Amino acid sequence: QLQLVESGGGLVQPGGSLRISCEISGVALDYYVIAWFRQAPGKEREGVSCISSSDRSTYYGDSVKGRFTISRDKAKNTVHLQMSNLQPDDTGIYYCAAHLSLFPAKRPNAAEYEYWGQGTQVTVSS
Repeated sequence: QLQLVESGGGLVQPGGSLRISCEISGVALDYYVIAWFRQAPGKEREGVSCISSSDRSTYYGDSVKGRFTISRDKAKNTVHLQMSNLQPDDTGIYYCAAHLSLFPAKRPNAAEYEYWGQGTQVTVSS
């Protein structure tokens, strides 16, 4: 059974940086796209970024492009999301999710992702 566990969330000031991680167990990542979603209070879940199973392609939403970087450490079965120049609008619960796919990364659709972590809270506030 594939399991995902997020870590690294916390409180950061506007303009600051944070790295959140998703440790995956139960299966090798070779066949899975891994995505990060976030959900702010009163808002719909948003696909922030994803990385293809081959690591050859990545996707970033317009709101985070140029500020967030997704990466995968296959040896540790972990996917990281490095976030910089964080703003209050980045506040929310960040979830990682896995989808069985060999296709290039594209805008993640939550309905397609079979496995989800429990989420980690990111709060950007002064």
